[in-house]
Amino acid sequence: MATIELVSTMTEVKPVFDMVAESTMTTIPGEGFDPKKHIDFKPPSKVYSMSDIKLADSPISGFAVSEPFQLFTPEAVQCMRAEIFKPKVMNNFQYSSNLAHCQLRGYAAKAAHFIYDAWKHPDTLAIISKVAGIDLIPEMDFEIAHINLSSQSETQKAEELATIRDRQLTEEDEGIAGCPWEDDKPIVDWHTDSYPFVCVTMLSDCTNMIGGETALRTGNGEVVKVRGPQMGCAVVLQGRYIEHQALRAFGTTERITSVTSFRPKHPQCPDDTVLTTVRPISDLSELYFQFSEYRLEMLEERIRNQLKVIRDASRVGKKFNTRSMKAFLKEQEDFLAHMNKEMVQDEFVVKGDIDDSHLFSEFSVKKKGKPEEQ
Repeated sequence: MATIELVSTMTEVKPVFDMVAESTMTTIPGEGFDPKKHIDFKPPSKVYSMSDIKLADSPISGFAVSEPFQLFTPEAVQCMRAEIFKPKVMNNFQYSSNLAHCQLRGYAAKAAHFIYDAWKHPDTLAIISKVAGIDLIPEMDFEIAHINLSSQSETQKAEELATIRDRQLTEEDEGIAGCPWEDDKPIVDWHTDSYPFVCVTMLSDCTNMIGGETALRTGNGEVVKVRGPQMGCAVVLQGRYIEHQALRAFGTTERITSVTSFRPKHPQCPDDTVLTTVRPISDLSELYFQFSEYRLEMLEERIRNQLKVIRDASRVGKKFNTRSMKAFLKEQEDFLAHMNKEMVQDEFVVKGDIDDSHLFSEFSVKKKGKPEEQ
């Protein structure tokens, strides 16, 4: 059996991932992504609004989260797995933090061309945009297909399932069945995303998986769960504005998810991107460059649009609108101030240490105080 070991910097455990499917692949990832061959889109059965989970609409959208939907074919998933398990990726792009122990980040553009092309392809972007109800593009190349990795041995899986069965029987006998226990040790703890939207895609076989849902905290403090996707399926979430966590999965030896972050395509849309949860798990030079690049491109486009507005008005003899211009300038001042605030000086960023400022609701148990406005 082909396997691969991954050593986490946060634990002594060495997760082992089954590579049988990838070792018997008939398609070579280097042949490239082909939407006709690798996309198998089936629309989600339901899309939830922010009001459905008792939250106010964000400055961008009233969309909250989708039910899981089929996105990629099994062959596409095999190609993606083959790329993320390449030694070049596993050895050079691994990160860990107090929120999640094993992650791969910033590798796609440099070392995983199939994955990069899959998420940049117009057909894929059209699907994600359709589900979210707004035109979206990848946040930046560094945030294409962030990978969360979790693994255990067959022995650990069997012991865990036995514990679950015993606990379920005990709860039934004591009349307390249904009490939450799968979130005792979530894969990724409570957080909001740094970016407006995310698409979470499952890259593991979930046939015998128990749990593995995404938990959302509603506006009244209740916790609701969105069913975990099957292999090749995805969930779209407006994660910047909804507190959520990835719950543990039982009955399987691995759980591998791919998370690609998105932002609105139109430069006039608000961009509330923060770097709170990504600074400590990133190559800051690359992160800050790409963050600066796209934000300055947005500013450039906004200035071009404003210049056209005042020129067009002048050509037809209209009086200069001072109030409108000052409002535009104030908006761009705030845009630049926010950008400056998010780019914390390198020496003040603690590797792997993500604080609680990304949590904003009064129901956040871990909060020590109300965060500053982002």
